[in-house]
Amino acid sequence: MSGTMRAVVVEHPGGPEALEIREVTVPTPANGEVLIRVKAFGLNRSELHFRRGAAYSGSFPRIPGIEATGEVAEAPGGEFAPGTQVMTMMGGMGREFDGGYAEYVLVPAAQVIPFRSELPWEQLGAVPEMLQTANGSLQVGLQAQPGQSVLIRGGTSSVGLAAAVLARLRGLTVIATTRREQARPLLESVGVDHIIIDDGEVAARVRELVPGGVDGAIELVGVNVMRDTLRSVRTGGTVCFTGMLSDEWTIPEFYPMEWLPNGVRLTAYSGEAADLDAQVLQDYLDAVSAGAARIPVGHVYAMDEIVQAHRDMEAGVIGGKGVVLT
Repeated sequence: MSGTMRAVVVEHPGGPEALEIREVTVPTPANGEVLIRVKAFGLNRSELHFRRGAAYSGSFPRIPGIEATGEVAEAPGGEFAPGTQVMTMMGGMGREFDGGYAEYVLVPAAQVIPFRSELPWEQLGAVPEMLQTANGSLQVGLQAQPGQSVLIRGGTSSVGLAAAVLARLRGLTVIATTRREQARPLLESVGVDHIIIDDGEVAARVRELVPGGVDGAIELVGVNVMRDTLRSVRTGGTVCFTGMLSDEWTIPEFYPMEWLPNGVRLTAYSGEAADLDAQVLQDYLDAVSAGAARIPVGHVYAMDEIVQAHRDMEAGVIGGKGVVLT
């Protein structure tokens, strides 16, 4: 395929205005690569960090975007038929090579996941990274089992909302936090059992709901509250550090004996496309189609609105997953 496409380009680190829409050449796939016609892409805070120049990897100029959803345009190696619905994420997208903020994206075939769905693209575009992270946090980070209880610290984030949906589907009791009382209906809409308004300390209130502490917790806020999250979990339970909405990533002086309660485990999760099984993706989409689950889309933007989309993401006002239609 030849010709040009519209894409969002970042020449150098900066504010939302650093995102520029340009006409660029459509990339040409080689064997082992797949060219995807992007129908929609999700917004992620890691793209915000990259745009600011705060990411630990990547180079400029770059088309950002760590995920994309669409249809196969070309796959010279024959891995996928043209027209196949696919999702892709991570693996260096939007940092080491050009990512999903474009009408076409070129990725290694190994990080392409096929699916079948009649859901609209604005819903499908929200799924890849959100589902991969939520599923991995529950399955790998917590090894959560039906009948257990889980605390989601940062429940109104897109990953937090997706984790609540998955946890409820898998028979877990869900406690989720938010800093805003007005976010309560959003958490109720995804089936959260108990909602805690987060003032920085929630452990005592968690233990009022679950005497002895919850079985597991997904930390999405950051290290500034993680010590309190650890104290929300029972002996033998697990905290999975997955996100840092607060942008606080590291602990200057980490003294394990002081931070870790007796017998509470601390893990982390950061996955790739290979960590999202195609059947898990298909089952989730089928559950949404059947009305048994939902995709927590916060706001849908056009590509021309990408600057405003990043402003909204920085301000934390999207209220779910932000999605851009190409």
